[in-house]
Amino acid sequence: MKYALLLLAALVSLVASAADTLQDKTLVAWVTPTNLTQSGGSVLTIDDGKKHFDGIVFGELSPAKWMAGSDYYHRTEKSQDAWPAESAAAPVQIAIVYRGNEVTTYRYGKEYSRHTIKEPIAFGPESVVVIGPRHLESKNCFAGAIEDARIYDHALTAKEIAALKPNEASDLKPWAWWTFDEAKEQTGRFPVSQAVSGARVENGKLVLDGKMAGFYAARSSSALAGLTPWTMPPSLAENPNLPDDIAIARRLRNHLLNDPFRPTYHFVIPEDYASPFDPNGAIFWRGRYHLFYIYQENRVHCFGHISSLDMVHWRQHPTPLFPTADSPDRGMFSGNCFINKQGEATMIFHGVGAGNCIAASTDDNLDHWTKLPSNPIIPNPAGNENFTSWDPFGWLEGNTYYAIFGGAPKSGKPPTIFKADKLDGWHYVGPFMHHNMPDVAENEDISCANFFKLGGKRVLVCIAHNRGTRYYVGEWKNEQFYPEVHERMSWVDNAYFAPRTLEAPDGRQILWNWIFDQRDGKARQASGWSGEMSLPRELSLGGDNRLRMRPIRELERLRYNEQTLKNVSIPANKEVVLDKITGNATELELQIDPQDAKQVGIKVCRSPGGEEETPVFYDVAEQQLKIDTTKSSLGQGPKKVEAGPFALKPGELLTLRVFVDRSIVDAFANDRQAVMRRIYPSRPDSLTVSVFANGGEAKIKELKAWQMAPSNPY
Repeated sequence: MKYALLLLAALVSLVASAADTLQDKTLVAWVTPTNLTQSGGSVLTIDDGKKHFDGIVFGELSPAKWMAGSDYYHRTEKSQDAWPAESAAAPVQIAIVYRGNEVTTYRYGKEYSRHTIKEPIAFGPESVVVIGPRHLESKNCFAGAIEDARIYDHALTAKEIAALKPNEASDLKPWAWWTFDEAKEQTGRFPVSQAVSGARVENGKLVLDGKMAGFYAARSSSALAGLTPWTMPPSLAENPNLPDDIAIARRLRNHLLNDPFRPTYHFVIPEDYASPFDPNGAIFWRGRYHLFYIYQENRVHCFGHISSLDMVHWRQHPTPLFPTADSPDRGMFSGNCFINKQGEATMIFHGVGAGNCIAASTDDNLDHWTKLPSNPIIPNPAGNENFTSWDPFGWLEGNTYYAIFGGAPKSGKPPTIFKADKLDGWHYVGPFMHHNMPDVAENEDISCANFFKLGGKRVLVCIAHNRGTRYYVGEWKNEQFYPEVHERMSWVDNAYFAPRTLEAPDGRQILWNWIFDQRDGKARQASGWSGEMSLPRELSLGGDNRLRMRPIRELERLRYNEQTLKNVSIPANKEVVLDKITGNATELELQIDPQDAKQVGIKVCRSPGGEEETPVFYDVAEQQLKIDTTKSSLGQGPKKVEAGPFALKPGELLTLRVFVDRSIVDAFANDRQAVMRRIYPSRPDSLTVSVFANGGEAKIKELKAWQMAPSNPY
C-alpha cells in the first residue's frame, strides 16, 4: 500500500509538472510603442532561467518590425525584408503562435510572418515571465505601454486571436494573464511579480521607459531574488576571488591552448563568446596602435581594449568604456576614434537606448575616458526624423567636426551627415550620399562606416548587414559624398564583417574586420571562446580607382622554418603533394605560371586521402580568386565557395599568398585582391599541402613556406 501511494503521488506530481510545461503556446500582447527606432526590447517573454527564451521582440534586427525573439536567434527568422514595419507609434495587438516546428506572428489576427524552426523549447515551472527586457539577462528594454499580456498553453488560430479583446475574458482560458489594472496575474499561476528601475502601472497599463525598466513574474519569490535595479560594475576582472580564481584561470588557459580551431596569430578574444565583436576605435596614439572591440560583460555591450607596437602582438588593457549607472547609454555599439581640436583622443559611438555619444581621453594608455555630460550628442530619433542613429563615424576636417550616421536607403532614412563646431553642439546637414551605385540594392544599409582620404580620392569602407563588407571610391564635396566606384570585399555571405581602419604614422591605411565564427552556437559556447579579427590589410588605391590590398609587412616577423621549392611542374588535372610542407599555422607564398590551366592553386588543411581539403586557387576562366570550403570539414562549417573578382594581365605571373591559422584561411593575389574563409577540419591529420592544376598544365616557379609563430598570449 505504501508503495502504491508513493507511485500515485509520483504520477500526480508528473501530471502536474506536465500541465505546467509549455511547448506549443501563444503569446499575445496589446501594446503601444513609444517610438519606432528602439531596438531589441520585448513586450512578452518566457525565460526558462537557463539561457533559453521565446518572446515578442520589437525592432531588434529590422527597425520597427516584430519578431520571435530567441536565445542567439535559434528560433528567430532573421530574413525580415518582406515584413511590414510599424509606421506610427500606435496601439497594436501582436501575437506569436508556436505550433510544433512552426512559428507564426499575427498582427490583429492577420498573418504577419511565418517560419519553421529546428527544435521547439519546453518551458517548465521554474520559468519566469519578462516584460520590457528581451530576456532575464538582457539590458535591451522596450519603451512603451502594455495594456494586456497573456500566454495560452496551446496554439491559437488566427480567428481565435482576432476575436480576443484587451482586458476582456473569453471562452479561451489563458494559461497566464496580466491586465494591468493592477500588476496581479489573473490565473494565480504567477503569484509573485516585481517591477524594477522605473516600471510603473498607471491608467490600466504597464509603462516602460526603454532604459532599464522591466516587469518580472514567477512562481516563487526565490526566482526573482536576484532582480535589482541594474548597475554596471567597472569590470568583472577588478573583483577576483583569490586564490580560487588562479586555478580556474590556469585551467581555462590550458583548455584554450589545446583548442584545435582557436587561431594563433589572428587576434582572438581572450575568453568567452562575443557577438557582436566589431573592431572599433582604431588609432595610433602616442607611439602605439590601439584597437577597441565590442564584447559582452554581464550581457552588456562594452568596449574591450588592446594595444600594440606592430599590429601583430597585442597587449590586453582593462575594460575602459562601459555603461554606468549615471550614463544614458545601456551598452556600446560601433563607432570610431579621432583626434579633436584640443588634441584629445575622441571616441564617437552608439549608446544603446540613448543615441550617438562621445567620450574623450588624454591618457597615455587610453585606459581612462570621460563621457560628455551632454551625451547623447544626438538622441535616438523619436520617429518622425529623416535620419537614424547608429554606427557613427566622426572626423575633424579643417575647423569642423563631421559625423556619418548609419542608415538604410530602403527605409527612407539613408545615411546622413551631421556637423559641429564643438563636440557638444551637433546639427543635421543632410544625406551623406549624393547618389548610390547601380549594383547596390535598396536593402543594403550603410553601417560600420570608415571614411578616409586615399590616393587623391575619398574611400568609404562599410557593411551592408546582409552582404558584409564593401567599399565606395569617390569625391567629398559640398558636404556630400559623390561615389564613382562600388566594389565588394565579401561575396558568398557576410562573414567578413564590421570593418575598422586607421592611418599608420607612415601613411599606410590599415583595415581590420570581425570574422564570423561559423560553428553552431552550442559548439561556440562549449569552446569557451568566439571572437576573431581578420589579418590587418594594407589598403592602397590603383589607377582604376579600385582598392589594392595586401597583408601588412609586420606579419613577416612571425615567420620561421622557411622551406623553398622551385620549378614544380603540375600536370593537367593532377595535384602534387608537397611532402615537406605541412601544418595548420603557416604562410605560403607561390609564384605561379598558369600556362594553359583553367584553374591553378594550392590545397591546404588536406587529409592524406583528400577526404578533407581546402583549395585556394585562381579560376582563369571565371577570372576569380577562390577559396572552396565544400570539403573543408567532415563536420560542421559552411560548405561554400568564396570568389572575388581578379584577373591576371597578359604575361603576368600569379603571386599567391595564403595564410592558414587553424580555422581561418586568408588568400591574397598579386596585392590586388583578397578572400577569406572559416574552416573546421575534423581530422587531426588534415595538415598536408598540395598544388594542383585543372584543364591544363601549370608551373610553380617558386614556393616558399613558413610556420607562423603565435602572437596571441594563448
